[in-house]
Amino acid sequence: MLKVEKVTKRYGKVVANNDISFEVEPGQIAVLLGPNGAGKSTIIKCIAGLLRFFGRVEIDGKDNKSLEAKRVLGYVPEIPAIYDLLTVSEHMEFIKRVYRLDDDGYEEELLKRFELWDKKDKLGKELSKGMQQKLSICCALLYKPKVIIFDEPMVGLDPHAIKQLKNMLLEFRERGKTILISTHMLDSVEDYWDVAHIMVEGSIKATKYNREGGDEKSLEELYFEITEGRVAEQ
Repeated sequence: MLKVEKVTKRYGKVVANNDISFEVEPGQIAVLLGPNGAGKSTIIKCIAGLLRFFGRVEIDGKDNKSLEAKRVLGYVPEIPAIYDLLTVSEHMEFIKRVYRLDDDGYEEELLKRFELWDKKDKLGKELSKGMQQKLSICCALLYKPKVIIFDEPMVGLDPHAIKQLKNMLLEFRERGKTILISTHMLDSVEDYWDVAHIMVEGSIKATKYNREGGDEKSLEELYFEITEGRVAEQ
């Protein structure tokens, strides 16, 4: 599971994240929703261990800065972190060596699902932005992490890749993996979210669970009430 406790991140006098707390259980897909500048990417980077912060983050019961936590965390950044002079295959080989993985055929499965198998000999710098994003996803999933965090994963992907990623997210949920997705695109998560946290100005302003029945507002209604209501008050 993923546990975020009272995380605050400041850049000088600017508070990017203000006392954020939430949990994501195994077999659950959680989403962080909010407009640009809401602090979504900052909390994702804090969870990934890329930023210093006040508070605590636990991954599978371990502090997120520990090696034990890093071994079970998969992270897909908003901007693909691709090596220009490594081929697609060499990227995957690098991950396999770092995590000491056996060749179980999962590399081929991932590359084929994201239509990169025929591009396996292309250099990173020769790939389009969308292909780089698909390769970044494959690298993050190759070692089969228990906890997976995505920062705007659908941006730049073609329709086939979006469909494959959504299918895989549902498969991961069935396998009990813990999934957190940060996005400002409501329509990209409307089919499969379990819990949504709506962020504005560095804080979580509302949390909604995806339950059938009842007269509750839809996620879209709640989202625009919070985000556009804030604009109207200013």
